[in-house]
Amino acid sequence: MAESSEIIFDKLVYSCAFEKYRGHEEFIPEHFLGFQLSGETHAFYADGNTVISENQILLVRKNQLIRTIKYPGKSGKYQFISISLDSEILRQYALENKIIGEHSKQHKQKLFFEPDEFLNAYFLSLRPYINKTKEAKPKLANLKIREAIELILQSNPDLKNVLFDFSEPYKIDLEEFMNQNYMFNVSVETFAKLTGRSASGFKRDFAKAFKTTPKQWLRERRLDEAVYRIKYKKEKPADFYLDLGFENLSHFYYAFKQKFGLTTTEI
Repeated sequence: MAESSEIIFDKLVYSCAFEKYRGHEEFIPEHFLGFQLSGETHAFYADGNTVISENQILLVRKNQLIRTIKYPGKSGKYQFISISLDSEILRQYALENKIIGEHSKQHKQKLFFEPDEFLNAYFLSLRPYINKTKEAKPKLANLKIREAIELILQSNPDLKNVLFDFSEPYKIDLEEFMNQNYMFNVSVETFAKLTGRSASGFKRDFAKAFKTTPKQWLRERRLDEAVYRIKYKKEKPADFYLDLGFENLSHFYYAFKQKFGLTTTEI
């Protein structure tokens, strides 16, 4: 059975699965607070990977790419709750409380919280909405997001510099970013936003840096990595084609033969 994700109210999402499930590439546009109810989430991103274990709470930063694999727990069930911290509500909260976040170019991926009875109780308070025994109207949904903000700051006041940094992604080194994130199968517009550029500016800078188009470069870069995995890591294409951003195995085999003139077994 595939994963089911249900939007309980505008910013609250409940995910459930009963077998190992591979998530799609995800662009995270807003910060979110997440709670692993059961099972594990293995998250992969440019700088490495993270395992989110049962009963673990974490804050995920906005404006990044993540790929996940979800594993059911001993109960045979995978469950994860996430609540998005809406930018507009964050702005209102900062204004009302006279909070100014300090912009920092330093990004630490792991933002786990120490066991906290208040945060645990908060997620337990969301169960009635998941179980459909209580309806969350817009005003109440707004209050639940504000409550999450309060609890995050109570747990770690320094996180104000994460929550209340409203600056747009700054223009970063395009070549370095693409070599770290080429395996994510997302749009050019998403790559552009994450590098602090418009779509047209991204394509223009990309041509200067790589002397080709994003589509052509991504295809070549992924296929070169495929050769390395086959020849030196002795991996099978079926085990890694999704990791390199190919949508299906037949597409990978076609592109591979077209570039190298050989099949994967011949190479």
